Amino acid sequence: MKPNYWNKGKIYLSNKDKVLKRIIDQFPKQSLKLNDNSFHSLINSIIGQQISVSAANSMKNKLFSLKRNITPRTLKNIRNIQLRKCGLSKQKILYINNISNFFLNNKKFIKEMSKTDEQIIREKLIEIKGIGNWTIDMFLLFTHGSSNIFPSGDLGFIKAISKNYKKDLPLTDKFLISLYKKWSPYSSIATWYLWRSL
Repeated sequence: MKPNYWNKGKIYLSNKDKVLKRIIDQFPKQSLKLNDNSFHSLINSIIGQQISVSAANSMKNKLFSLKRNITPRTLKNIRNIQLRKCGLSKQKILYINNISNFFLNNKKFIKEMSKTDEQIIREKLIEIKGIGNWTIDMFLLFTHGSSNIFPSGDLGFIKAISKNYKKDLPLTDKFLISLYKKWSPYSSIATWYLWRSL
């Protein structure tokens, strides 16, 4: 499902930023698709940490083919040896189990998460060992549908800015802040199109 802010935000950014307008025009029929399964989304982010997209996709496919329905409870019943066969490291298995425990122990919060304030979600998810700011940014962007995520810790995002705005790495904080101000409240859209540009 496309976020409800998408079309309005595209017009806003195209008027504000010539570089972004050029990229947006290259992908006229494409948009971010929200993943409405919070549990799967967080697991996908853990799997994707520090590995290539193709390696992450291969692991995800193997994991999700182990059981017809991967839920916090069914995941807890999968033996570590099976998870390792999917290519998951010992550390990622631990983190995925931590997420399962969190979902089983915080059912009220999970149920109300779609209506919960972004800052409260950040404070709650950061408590899970294995989840950092990058994972939370990805979650808010791809699942919660937040419109103004600016993932300055994402290497692809930074590389895309460097390439499209012809700025040498490392990018200065001053330049990043100026982009964030220019794009707000639609930084999520800018982020997504910059990733596409790569």
